[in-house]
Amino acid sequence: MRVLLVGAGGVGSAAAGIAARRDFHEVFVVADHDLARAQAAVAGREGFVAARVDASSADAVAALCREHAITHVLNAVDPRFVMPIFDGARRAGAHYIDMAMSLSHPHPDEPFSRTGVKLGDEQFAAADDWRDAGLLALVGMGVEPGLSDVFARYAADHLFSRIDEIGIRDGGNLVVAGYDFAPSFSVWTTIEECLNPPVIWEAGRGWFTTEPLSEPEVFDFPGGIGEVECVHVEHEEVLLIPRWVDARRVTFKYGLGKEFIDVLKTLHKLGLDRTAPVRVGGVEVSQRDVVAACLPEPGRPGRPDDRSTCAGTLVSGTGRDGEPREVYLYHVVDNEWSMREYGSQAVVWQTAVNPDRRPGAAGHRGVAGAASSARRPSTPCPSSTCSPRTAHPGRCASSDSARMSRPARTCSSAMTSGGRKRSTLA
Repeated sequence: MRVLLVGAGGVGSAAAGIAARRDFHEVFVVADHDLARAQAAVAGREGFVAARVDASSADAVAALCREHAITHVLNAVDPRFVMPIFDGARRAGAHYIDMAMSLSHPHPDEPFSRTGVKLGDEQFAAADDWRDAGLLALVGMGVEPGLSDVFARYAADHLFSRIDEIGIRDGGNLVVAGYDFAPSFSVWTTIEECLNPPVIWEAGRGWFTTEPLSEPEVFDFPGGIGEVECVHVEHEEVLLIPRWVDARRVTFKYGLGKEFIDVLKTLHKLGLDRTAPVRVGGVEVSQRDVVAACLPEPGRPGRPDDRSTCAGTLVSGTGRDGEPREVYLYHVVDNEWSMREYGSQAVVWQTAVNPDRRPGAAGHRGVAGAASSARRPSTPCPSSTCSPRTAHPGRCASSDSARMSRPARTCSSAMTSGGRKRSTLA
């Protein structure tokens, strides 16, 4: 296998570090617009090659693929560049994996109730072209989306006879020393997904949108993280999971915390989330790019600490035994461990590890997501909870009702007679 990794930022560098410990590749090319950054990502690694590429040009991506006889392209840049890399891979006859899908565009008249162009629409529109070319594009194959979708599929196949709701819940307690505000992921992408109209799926209604950062709830995350306020944000799982998994409702809520939410709202009020260039002193700049330039690079924030990040899928419905069931399948990464072992902070390492596990095309063609039959999990996930202190810090686990969400400041938790932990109004 000959792999082209596009992007040597936080996630790309982490992906290179993970791939260096595995033997699925014959050649591994790391390309970035900044050649020095690509060279740093491959330094001292046999079989790794650094290259420069303009990720905004499908022709440039295709040319680099042909130069190195690439068989698989792994996209690790922000979603602005999804379509040129996606198209460039197909033109060069290479399979494709990404961790974020093509951008959405809000409905022009009713942005907070109706969808416009949805995340991934441009990619799925090209499914026939990929299928006809005998190629597979596996989209949304990071941790969220990606592993979270696999959890949903696993729950449907092994744990439930009927699913009422699949709710992705993401949260952590990471901090960056020396900064009052520092996102643990791409700032550009964080603003994009948090301030766009979030999408919800409901059976009989389909996809619809709501207000950004709405319906706050407190979710008790495992791994020593604890309670974090979560809100609706736009995310790919809501667009992917309903395509392959039968559920009555699918949502995504991000554990941002009140302070982070307030900062995002302020950026929006000031117009600092906008991407259209403005002229400042004779130079055109994007307000969002200025914000990103003022914050630390997410791949290497602050000092290593002992805090964690959690990505997981909360599934509720009827179990195989006919009884009500609620399960949170999750993946916790300890930041001290990921920094020590890979030199990458927990969030970017967690995003990068899943596509490095699934490089092959497995004989499938077209455009598919992680929850599709194309990547159906072949082995069960662990069935008991694990702690990053007592088990592998990047290990999957599940908990039957051990973690529970509740509307922010409006309810408390109680145990039903069946032992199921539920929310009850306070």
